[in-house]
Parts: sequence; C-alpha cells; structure tokens
Amino acid sequence: MTATPAAYGSALLLEHAAHLHVDVLVQAVALTLTLSRTGSTADTADRIITLAVLPPVAVAAAETSSLMSGHPAVGDTVFTALICATIAVRRFGPRATRAGTLAVLPLIAVLVVQTPGGPPSGHDRDLWAALVALIAAFWGLTTRWAADRTGFTRPATAYTPPAPARASGGLRPSASTRMSLQMGGAVGAGFAAGHLAFSAHWTWVVLTAFVVCSGARGRADVLHKGVLRTVGAAAGTAAATVIAGMFGAHDSRSIIVIFAVLAVATWLRPFGYAYWAGCVTAVLALLYGYFGQSAPDLLATRLEAIVVGAVLGVAASWLILPVRSIDVLRRRTADALAALGEFLSAARRDPGRLSDHQVRFDAGVRRLEQIAGPLRAHRRLRRTGRPHPADAIDAVRRCAGPVHTIARCAAEHGDVLAAPDILRLNAAVAADLTQARCAVGRRADPGHRPAAVGEEAAPASPDAPPADRVRTALIELDTALRSLPEIFTPPGG
Repeated sequence: MTATPAAYGSALLLEHAAHLHVDVLVQAVALTLTLSRTGSTADTADRIITLAVLPPVAVAAAETSSLMSGHPAVGDTVFTALICATIAVRRFGPRATRAGTLAVLPLIAVLVVQTPGGPPSGHDRDLWAALVALIAAFWGLTTRWAADRTGFTRPATAYTPPAPARASGGLRPSASTRMSLQMGGAVGAGFAAGHLAFSAHWTWVVLTAFVVCSGARGRADVLHKGVLRTVGAAAGTAAATVIAGMFGAHDSRSIIVIFAVLAVATWLRPFGYAYWAGCVTAVLALLYGYFGQSAPDLLATRLEAIVVGAVLGVAASWLILPVRSIDVLRRRTADALAALGEFLSAARRDPGRLSDHQVRFDAGVRRLEQIAGPLRAHRRLRRTGRPHPADAIDAVRRCAGPVHTIARCAAEHGDVLAAPDILRLNAAVAADLTQARCAVGRRADPGHRPAAVGEEAAPASPDAPPADRVRTALIELDTALRSLPEIFTPPGG
C-alpha cells in the first residue's frame, strides 16, 4: 500500500502534465496493487523480467483495448488468445512462469480501467500505457527492496517445485495446457455472455470468469473460489449501498476512502477471498459515485454479472480437461514429502545444508495451504468416520514445527545429529516417510522397516537439552507421517 498511492501520485502528475485521461490513474493503481501481490524475490533476474515484460505488454494491452472498442469480435478474440498465452508459457520453466504472471497484469488492468466516460483512443495512448507500467514497476520494486533492506519484510526465497512427471506416451496435456484451455473457454464465454446480457458492463462478467478460473488448483478450488467471490460481492453490494451516497461526484474525499478500503482488502485477503471481493465491490461503488453514476443500480447489475461470470468459470474448469482436486493434493503432498526426505537425509549426511532444505519444505507446506480452503470446507460439511483428504494437509503442516526445531538445534549444536540414537530415530522416521510417499504416489510399499520410533512423546521444553528436543521432534514427525497412508489408501486397498 506504500507503493500504490506513490504510483497514483506519479500518474496524477503525469496526467496533469500531459493532459491525459483519468484512466491512467486507474491503470497505475490496478497495476501496482496487483504487481505487489504477485510478490518478488531478491533475485536480480526477477526484477529485470518485471521491467522487461510490463511495458511492451502494456502497449499490447492498450492496442487490444482499442481493438475491443472498434471491433469487439476481433478484439475479444485477441484478448482471449493473449490471456491463454500467458498461461501456456508456464510449461517452459520458472522464468517463463514469472513472465507469464506479469504479462497478465496489464491485460487485466484493461478490464479494470473501463471507467465511465472511457479513455480516448489513439496510438499515443500506447506510449503512455508503457510509461504508466514502468511507474508501477518502479514503485512496486522500490518499496519491496526498501522493505527488505530495512528488515520490515524478509526477501522471498525463490523456490522451484519439482517438475511434474509426464504421462507415458506424452498424450496427456500438461497442467499449463489444461489451465490455458480452461481459461480460454471461460473468458471466451464471458465475452459472449457479457455483450449479450450486460451491454456496457460486459467487463464484469469477463473479469469474474478470469478470477474464478485463474490459478485453478482442481475442480473443488474453482467452485470454492466462485462461491466466495459471489458471497463477497453480495456483502460488498450491501455495504456499498450504504456508503454510495456519502460522497458527491468528483469529491476528493472518496479517493482517500478508496485507498483506505484497498488497504483493508489487502490486509484481509490472506484470510479469505470473500473479504477481498467485498472490499473491491465497495471500491467500485466509490469509483462510480466519483464519476456521478448511480452506484446502487450499477452494483445490482454487477452482482448479476459476477454470478454469471462465476458460473462460466466453474463450468469451464469442470468440463474442459478437468483436474481432480485429489490429484492436486497427491502431487503437492508428494512434493512436500520429497523435500522432507531431503531434509532428513541432510540431517544424517550434511547438516550444514539443513536450512536450505527447511526452506524447500516450508515452501511445500505453503503450496499445500493454497489448496486447503475447499478441502477443509468439504470436511466440515461431510464428516465421516474415515480420514478426510484435508487431514493430509494438517498432517504435513504438523511436520513444520519439528523440522524447524531440528534445524535450529543443528545450527546451535553441530554434533547433536551425529549421536547414535538420533541416527537410529532418523532412519526409522525416514522409513515411515517412505511408506507415506508410497501411499501418496499409489506405489507398492518396499516393506523393510528399521526399529520402531516409539510412542508419541510429550513436547520438549525449550530449556531441555538439544538431544532431547531433537528426539522429541523426530517422534512428532513420525507420528504425523504415520497418519498419511490411511488417508491416501482407499478402503480395502
């Protein structure tokens, strides 16, 4: 939020100096806010990619916007193709994934920038679009760099998950291809439904279809996201009806309130997507009120468009090469357990690398948490006697504390992991980890087991000797791992 008003102020100076349309302000805010949410690592190459990708894509997005205004069918097709391309390039590795993620931002800003009155057309607008993209990139990267240097935040560590194994024969489409085709179906249907049913407000259908379908992590995730966006928009519509009449047209106080609501939205976003959707709805109410539009009437239309867009996004993800949520869970659980196996191996052979392997495991846990929402919601609604797939996420998450304890003890007392009883416990936990990985991957269990770890231990005191804390941590790890085979093994399997 430090970057967002700074970019707004810079764009405001640019607008006054060059006599531009107010759309450059909306573009600057939308780009900076979304760019900041995509995150950035301390890698210089990552920053270079940001500066290299945003301006040319902003120009392409401006040209596409003009095409959509003059020739809707052609422009909509080009926009859909560009959106699909930003997803399809992910198959070429982490740098391409980062570039594709950044390339989406100016395209989505085109939809957000559809403010009342509309921006002027013309090729000069392309140059200003590129400059505004550079302004957003500058403030986004600068404030993140300053936050990392001052200790306000810690630089994000780049992490590349293992590449998914290709199916035999290579006939099964990759995950990026599936997501690209699903997005194409959702956005294309959104354009058609928006123009047919909502006239000038077609962008709300397309934007919702994009949001619901983007980053699809299985069918349950898409359905969950669609429901949350609809619920959040409904709540935001009710709140916006109250605040819409508080400010008159072109009242500068509404701009201050918009930034305040965006700050609240950014703060609440990690706690649930419904909060974000509700706050953004309120922001749009203030924005349309600023332009003298009837906010309550428009918000009712927006809610209808959101419902249509959400249905289209869910339908595309469920009908076009769908991805089962259980398969996503298996894959991400396998990745986290692979990182845990490397951690345990390093504890035996190379304790100096434990911190690196801890980072990899923590990243695997975070990736699992990304798909936890719909699975936990399903567990609350349909509780049975058998373990639920959401229990696997909880089990892997319980491993994080012991992993941190072991890494911390090894850093403070280098020889603690070399004790014979610690090595025996480590080998036993590694064997149970192998059994868990076989169950997750639906592979045959190798069968050999070293001596059992033992009963679940009480948590060790922080003042306990390092060896005792490591033993307790290993037992806690083993307890969590032994619950995984039952979760992933079907009844009678």
